Amino acid sequence: MTHRKEKKMKAVSYKTIAANEQIVKKEWVVIDAENEIVGRLSTVAARILRGKTKTYYTPHFDCGDNVIIINAEKVRFTGHKMDDKQYVRHTGYPGGQRFATPKELLKKNPIGILEHAIKGMLPKNKLGAELFRNLYVYVGPNHPHEGQQPKTININEIK
Repeated sequence: MTHRKEKKMKAVSYKTIAANEQIVKKEWVVIDAENEIVGRLSTVAARILRGKTKTYYTPHFDCGDNVIIINAEKVRFTGHKMDDKQYVRHTGYPGGQRFATPKELLKKNPIGILEHAIKGMLPKNKLGAELFRNLYVYVGPNHPHEGQQPKTININEIK
């Protein structure tokens, strides 16, 4: 039996940092939805809301930015989804299942399409509800958040 000389491990030179109120710097971001594809826009918005674009991302903490989406009525779908895709809801009464296409929803509630898509990409718990409150979707190019000095970003440049 040979005895090996045990080497002492060196102390770790870094520590894992979990996000907290002191570390997180919330910013305001404006995304123009004009001529953008719903799914691709939604994934970028959900990542920013979640905080996955930050270096100090922590899964159990709200470390994302506030997202403002303007021109919600000008989003588009690829292929034939505008007519073929169906949104299903239920009134709660027997036989109360209702269907709507994106074309119908864009006329009635254009904000709802983006909110539905983004909410589906967030966690289904209290944290997801808290993150969803950081999303602001508006029809048209105007929004009431000029006081927060939001910066406009192009979703095609975000990785």
